[in-house]
Amino acid sequence: MKRRLRILLCVFCLLLSAGAANSQIKIGFWGDTIRKKPQPIQSGLSSEQELVRLIGLNFPTPEVDYGGPSPKFWTIGVNDELIFSQVSLTNWAAGGSGSLAFNAYLNGMANYAKGKMFWDNRAQLGYGFVQSFDVGYRKSEDRIILDSKWGYQAYKKIYFSAFMNFKSQFSPGFDYNKNNEAKMKSKFLAPGYLTVGLGMDWKPGNGKVFSLNFAPLTGSMVIVQADSALRVKYGNKFNRPIRWELGAQLKATFSKSLTKDFKVASQLSLFSDYLGTPTNIVVYWDVQADYVLNKYFKASLRTNLIYDDKIKIANKAGHECPRVQFKEVFGLSFSYTIGTYKK
Repeated sequence: MKRRLRILLCVFCLLLSAGAANSQIKIGFWGDTIRKKPQPIQSGLSSEQELVRLIGLNFPTPEVDYGGPSPKFWTIGVNDELIFSQVSLTNWAAGGSGSLAFNAYLNGMANYAKGKMFWDNRAQLGYGFVQSFDVGYRKSEDRIILDSKWGYQAYKKIYFSAFMNFKSQFSPGFDYNKNNEAKMKSKFLAPGYLTVGLGMDWKPGNGKVFSLNFAPLTGSMVIVQADSALRVKYGNKFNRPIRWELGAQLKATFSKSLTKDFKVASQLSLFSDYLGTPTNIVVYWDVQADYVLNKYFKASLRTNLIYDDKIKIANKAGHECPRVQFKEVFGLSFSYTIGTYKK
């Protein structure tokens, strides 16, 4: 009796829903119209199970359209270079020697952009050395540069910005006299430069070729964790490992592919210290030119120019005074890129 009652109840429900079995059903919440088609009978089901299955087909499950994949706000990439090169050093305060050398570079970036806001991060690491049979081991390249800049669009191509920059080196650098006696010129955090600033960014066009940053409020900390002589060399007092600077910075960045295989990038930074002598401008100017030979090999030329009146450099006679520092590195490199890398 109960079995018959269940069958009659199922038949009654099926009759109620039969009129909608092949009709259009509108789901008000999603606003979509779904047409259900008759489904074939599933084998292995009892008559009651098949009846329930057919009834359930008249109640479709709505699907939500999210409009494609989620947007990506991060751009991350790493470029590695191994260079067999010729190095020339002129009045280079951190020490070293010109020679044929092996150099390694790592350039990594992680940039975030969403709406009117951007956040750019970059790490540039480099180390080079030569092993000579005559004079032994020499360091020819050593750099740690970390950059981070946040910006928010104020008007068209102009952005409010805040930035941080850190510069130092990995290992001790030496100068050598005629008797091959070494004198330490630098080491990790001797010197080290930590700079933070607030200002404005101007990015004409899409900002990928040229950008100009002016930060009228820029603070800098010069760290020399070494002996008193080395502190004085980099402008600190002999008993002060840290010197504070407050001033304005102007920074211009240019990067452009002149041809399909030839690209030039340059970065110029000018700093004026309000607490010192504002007319004595500190200059950092880096230039890089790359010519791509094939997928993995390219010819590279890098130049670095520094002028800081607080850094004293001795000439051959031993007289110390501010001088222009210049470094040039040219060589053939093996280059490999991970992710999306942008110079």
